[in-house]
Amino acid sequence: MGDARRRRSDLLGESLTALCGGALALNLLLIAGLLALLAAVGLAYFWPKRVERVFLADGTVLLGEVHDREPLPVTPEDPDASGRSRIQLKIGNRDLVGLDFRWVDERQIVRREAPPGVLMLERLEWGNFYGFPVELRRGEGVVAAGSEAVLAALPPLLEAKHRAVGDLQRLERGEIGDVNHAIEKLRRERKKAAGDPRRTAELSAREQEKQREYDTLAERMFTMREALMSDVLVMETASGERKEIAVGNIVRAIRPNAMGAGETVGLYLSRIREFVFDDPRESNTEGGIFPAIFGTVMMVFLMSFAVAPFGVLAALYLREYAKQGPLVRVVRIAVNNLAGVPSIVFGMFGLGFFVYLIGGSIDRLLYSSQLPTPTFGTGGILWASLTLALLTVPVVIVATEEGLAAVPRIVREGSLALGATKFETTYKVVLPAAAPGILTGMILAMARAAGEVAPLMIVGMVKLAPSLPVDHHAPFVHFERKFMHLGFHIYDVGFQSPNVEATKPLVFATALLLILVVTAVNLVAILVRNHLRRKYASSAI
Repeated sequence: MGDARRRRSDLLGESLTALCGGALALNLLLIAGLLALLAAVGLAYFWPKRVERVFLADGTVLLGEVHDREPLPVTPEDPDASGRSRIQLKIGNRDLVGLDFRWVDERQIVRREAPPGVLMLERLEWGNFYGFPVELRRGEGVVAAGSEAVLAALPPLLEAKHRAVGDLQRLERGEIGDVNHAIEKLRRERKKAAGDPRRTAELSAREQEKQREYDTLAERMFTMREALMSDVLVMETASGERKEIAVGNIVRAIRPNAMGAGETVGLYLSRIREFVFDDPRESNTEGGIFPAIFGTVMMVFLMSFAVAPFGVLAALYLREYAKQGPLVRVVRIAVNNLAGVPSIVFGMFGLGFFVYLIGGSIDRLLYSSQLPTPTFGTGGILWASLTLALLTVPVVIVATEEGLAAVPRIVREGSLALGATKFETTYKVVLPAAAPGILTGMILAMARAAGEVAPLMIVGMVKLAPSLPVDHHAPFVHFERKFMHLGFHIYDVGFQSPNVEATKPLVFATALLLILVVTAVNLVAILVRNHLRRKYASSAI
């Protein structure tokens, strides 16, 4: 009887072990599948596709990239659609036809070809343009006429325009930005010195001098812009319509059907580099997402610096100093319940407490000369980081308490027996030994903070931030500035973009990048934790 019960118990244990292993394997498989899907769709977004010319039965001629193919849906209007399919063409030329994509019934296609002379232009505005080059003009004169002549003259001209764009951006963000900053600073000082006529006159004179300097730079900027737009490329669409495009507005001019393997790979890597390191264009639907990467990483680090001391001190008091009893148990229950509060509630609290109360008070005390324009009394990266610190502090408290509980009692007693005080024992013995547990809590907190979006939409995150929170103007780190975030970028391009079809692959690419950023940040914390774990291995943590 006893052997049979033991066998049933062993069988039950083995079954549960197999079930747990199966659940773990399924979870890992789902994660791997998600990452594979993000990588496949997101990275394929940057791979150059050939451009096809499609002739339809009704005489229409289209030019574009084949992006998708799917079976035709059976509808009351078309009951015989079963077994037929349609292709999705990215036809570009949005400024001419009003849309980027078009579905084409394959039954209507008479002929498809990939003409080697087709030129695809990636533009600063209006997206891609597909067509054939006709001529290159400068002012009223023709620089090059005919496809071959234009294709020969365009690359060096485009390279010169890119250098001019770089010079223009350096002028706008450098000298003009500095003068603007100086004028704004003088304006604030003049407002403060309103009761001192001599000081006010001195500041007004300096402000006028800076204004004259600004006017000179602005005139130089307009001249550079005019020169940038002086060259025009005339393109002809598949339907024969002609379009003039300023060469200064062209990011890339590509002949996708004539590129070799090396050129294709080079273009692919160039697009990935642009995506990671450049600023966004076209309401975030084109260009890069570097400001969003920078804002996400900076916010996570600010949150970490805020939540670490707060969470660790709270856990230290609860575990090492508080008298264990009903009150401490209630506090622990409250902390655990805090982790279940919806994140948007923390956003509302951050808006009321940090932005309106603390930020408004700071403005009245330190920045009264700028009121009613708020400085800290509006959303910014500091308030967003502190809001997320409150959101994640339960995670840090619980993990730190677990780490402190794992320190053997004999370690504490040995330290006290050697004459150390309670504080010295805690500071020099217990805390270092519990550091791996504390860092585990920090890793979990950083991962959650990087993915949160809802509270940040209230306390400082925006769709497009004109400046990074860090620049070369004192105090160099501007905690009051609004910022961009990868999570909100995904929401924005995926659900708020007017051209969802064009930005759908961008959602996958940004999501993959967000996972990589979170992994990189966590990897740093994991390396530190492992170092501390090896260092204090003798404590049996």
